[in-house]
Amino acid sequence: MSTIALSTPRPASLVRHILDLVPGLLLLIAVGFAGKLIEQSIAVYTKTHHIVFPNIEYVLWAIVIGLLIANTTGVPRIFAAGVATYEFWLKTGIVLLGARFLLGDVLHLGGISLLLVAVALSLSLTFMHLLGRAFKLKPKLTSLLAIGSAICGVSAIIAAKPSIEADDEDASYAIAAILALGALSLFTFPLIGHSLHLSDKAYGLWAGLAVDNTAEATAAGALYSDAAGKVAVLAKTTRNALIGFVVLAYAIYWSSRGEAQAIGNKAAFLWRKFPKFVLGFLLISLLATLGFFTKAQLTSVANLSRWAFLLTFAGVGLRTNLRELGKQGWRPFAVGAIGEVFIALLTLGLVYGADKFLHL
Repeated sequence: MSTIALSTPRPASLVRHILDLVPGLLLLIAVGFAGKLIEQSIAVYTKTHHIVFPNIEYVLWAIVIGLLIANTTGVPRIFAAGVATYEFWLKTGIVLLGARFLLGDVLHLGGISLLLVAVALSLSLTFMHLLGRAFKLKPKLTSLLAIGSAICGVSAIIAAKPSIEADDEDASYAIAAILALGALSLFTFPLIGHSLHLSDKAYGLWAGLAVDNTAEATAAGALYSDAAGKVAVLAKTTRNALIGFVVLAYAIYWSSRGEAQAIGNKAAFLWRKFPKFVLGFLLISLLATLGFFTKAQLTSVANLSRWAFLLTFAGVGLRTNLRELGKQGWRPFAVGAIGEVFIALLTLGLVYGADKFLHL
């Protein structure tokens, strides 16, 4: 009886946990709603007064409001647990977004994405390791930066850290560099895309292949257009699906050098590291392809996806503390920055070639 009692969740602790989330969730909603309100207010004002002004979507306003809060007053500890749920809303939004893709679209763009990811991945990892060696970074710090830059940012670093037995300091340096560069991509990628007159599909594919964190890749795509945002999510999801294989390869390498624990069951390791929301995305896409949803239901699912992303973008700003990022030292940031420019140019060239010869 005592064993059963220990393994059964206590209602009081569950209620306490839920209550801990409430302040941060309300903050995410408030920031996201404020971003949407600012977008709509500016649109109404400029239209009423016949002012020509570019439409700045709620995505950017939500991120900017979050950044202002995080880097002025700061985010009090009471909000921390709820704000941290932004990753849950990101994955929920991606799963629901599957309803807006027919399986044929997924297979077409996903296939192209997978091909481009494979090429970009091998070149990016090689370049990052050469760069880390040139800047005399610690080998495991270089590995974390390479994995984060080439696959999916912070999530990849967190997945790889225990697998290669990297130091906490190395992980924090790598995460700080990736977060700072991810924030910069939100402002630079849309400008570059518009200046090059990239199509929605080409830009979305580029953002999904080049921007590290899934949240920032989703936001960078949405800032360009709704269609570009969809493609960015699909390309980034394809990229995320490879995280288990890359982390496994690094774990085997470091264990072969006696600097990490040997991997036992490789299939179990892959399943543990595989991002499960990818399967949810494919399942919803399959149901949409089979006509499981009515037109009204598809509209409702799409709206739920947008609301989930609204909370995500609010969280992106709220969790980015620029002062803390500046304390992490310049060399990891320099390696990350140079690597990001290389990856951005590499993937832009790949996408341009794919658009020209494969007609995206």
